[in-house]
Formats: sequence, structure tokens, C-alpha cells
Amino acid sequence: MLYKFKSKDAGDVIMLEANGRRVLEIIGKQAGPKGIILPEQMPAAIQALEAAIALEQSGDDTAGAVPGDGLGLHQRALPFIEMLRRNHKSGHEVVWGV
Repeated sequence: MLYKFKSKDAGDVIMLEANGRRVLEIIGKQAGPKGIILPEQMPAAIQALEAAIALEQSGDDTAGAVPGDGLGLHQRALPFIEMLRRNHKSGHEVVWGV
């Protein structure tokens, strides 16, 4: 399964299931087949992702690592964070599975 995040103000962000699930769990969203992130939820989501990235880069977060090609949360989450920032600024939601 893939997670395809869509919005009005950014290109689609596509993640494999394990990576998409991890990102959604970090921001406090249920990792279901459909969902929405409202503009008012985006600042907290961005902050949660940035905190998780900082934790991973400090070497303290190995339990949440997704096995694979060696890419960390930083590389996987940056396009998603940028999507959240753009849509928060314009007041549009981000959806997946729709």
C-alpha cells in the first residue's frame, strides 16, 4: 500500500506504507486508508515531525526506524513538512486516500 498525500498548494507526496504510517503516528493521526489534516492542525504536526527528526538525528530514536534503504525520517518527512507549511499558509487541508 502507498500513502498519497494531496493538497491544493503542493505536489503530491507519496510514501510507502511503513513510512506514511510512521509520519501519521508522529503527528497524532490514525494511519487509516483515508484522512485529512486541517490547517489549524498543521503547526502542531510540523512541530512534532521536527522534534522526531531531531531525536532521530541525535541517535536516540532507533526503535521507530523503518528498515529499508538507509534513508532517515529527515529525508522522508521534509517534502511532507513543506507541503504542510504551504497549505497552512494558504488555509487548505491535506488529504490522503481520497
